[in-house]
Amino acid sequence: GSGFSGLAASAYMAREGHTVRVIEKNEQTGGRARCFESNGFLFDMGPSWYWMPDAFEHFFNAFGKSASDFYTLKKLDPGFQLFFGNREIIPVPSDRDALRNLFESIEKGSGAKLDAFLKEGKFKYEVGMQRLAHKPALSWLEFASYEVVSGAMRSHTFRSMKSYVRRFFRDPRLIAIMEFPVLFLGAKPSNIPALYSLMNYAALELGTFYPMGGMFKIVEAMQQVAVAEGVRIETGHTARLIEASGRTVTGLRTDRGTMPCDALVASGDYHHIEQTLLDKEYRNYNETYWNKRVMAPSSLIFYLGVSKKIKKLIHHNLFFDRNFDAHASEIYDHPAWPRDPLFYVCCPSKTDPFVAPEGMENLFILIPIAPGLEDTTEIRNRYFEVVMSRLETECGDSIREHVIFNRSYCIKDFVNDYNAYKGNAYGLANTLSQTAVFKPSIRNKHLKNLFYAGQLTVPGPGVPPALISGKIAAQQTLNYLNTILHETVV
Repeated sequence: GSGFSGLAASAYMAREGHTVRVIEKNEQTGGRARCFESNGFLFDMGPSWYWMPDAFEHFFNAFGKSASDFYTLKKLDPGFQLFFGNREIIPVPSDRDALRNLFESIEKGSGAKLDAFLKEGKFKYEVGMQRLAHKPALSWLEFASYEVVSGAMRSHTFRSMKSYVRRFFRDPRLIAIMEFPVLFLGAKPSNIPALYSLMNYAALELGTFYPMGGMFKIVEAMQQVAVAEGVRIETGHTARLIEASGRTVTGLRTDRGTMPCDALVASGDYHHIEQTLLDKEYRNYNETYWNKRVMAPSSLIFYLGVSKKIKKLIHHNLFFDRNFDAHASEIYDHPAWPRDPLFYVCCPSKTDPFVAPEGMENLFILIPIAPGLEDTTEIRNRYFEVVMSRLETECGDSIREHVIFNRSYCIKDFVNDYNAYKGNAYGLANTLSQTAVFKPSIRNKHLKNLFYAGQLTVPGPGVPPALISGKIAAQQTLNYLNTILHETVV
């Protein structure tokens, strides 16, 4: 696959002198980060938040490059804003002093508490993203050093994000600001370890950025790096079966024939790879295992082209004008289409004139939903009317009659395009029982030269973790290849 993890893995392996081929079923690279153009609008199909810029720099630096060699990053200010109903909007500034003043204006004493919260978040970011996330998590012994264990304890790994946030803040609006980043981790704040307040540090301290031209610019840049290293990328090429003999993968059968290989990195959907492309005796996990996993949400997405400028919206907009707990329960506790959903609106045309015709807006509207739900045109249309009504009410603007392009994307599309298990959008939820060694293994337990990468293995969902996942998978593969090379030389 040619998502972020697949492109990263291929580049790292090719850099070491190996011949690498990337097989991609879709006609475009990027996985969930593909894009499409219609009616003069350029839409990013998936990820829209550029956080943790150091993770991107780490990848490009490994090849003597920088992100700035490929695209221009713009820091957003405000980074995002939240709608709380009755047209109450709270923009979240990128400047630290302005952010502190905002918190203090909402809840007396919360400015100092924000300082303490982000100080702890910085430590967790350094422990979580720069140490823990880079481990292959094949054994708990990897985490047995004093530095890692003490770091994990100081990171409140065994405390929930919900209780941790409420140690610092009482106002529901501040709680919403601090809890919203965990939505990208795929579980309720009550089930996410407080270690992940590192996301707040990333969002509020490091900042929210945007690559001019769209998120697909990252894919293009990574593809350029991979190709420059000698990687051969083949799109519109579907894998059919992983062929094996004994304990070794011997080749990949595709719709174009069989390709022999010395090692294979599977960066597509883990469940699909195992249940469809591998014979039963070579699978790490059975259907019972997968059915017991807590999946991150799927999404109902609308890509809209609007023939006017819309008041009130900025680049990133979160609509918390309904009950968060009720919506979360309909995702995780009692899976059902939400009665009154929260939703997210990305309007990149507020930042980037390249993504929409002059005087128009590009909207990406996302409703998080439970995976595996029934997905019909009627349901999609009903929710379109729901979000448009609320969007018009909260923005005080007419929008529906100005929509000149409308495309929806939901569970069926995730399955068809990405073979996504239950149509999930974000992989596995980052609950404590699905962290590190408890995640699906990055290494196949029966075939010594088959490795996995992507959002269903370590370190987890999100673009920066996908880059790291690709690097870890490449390191594991290179270790194996160096072993067989040594045996051959001997």
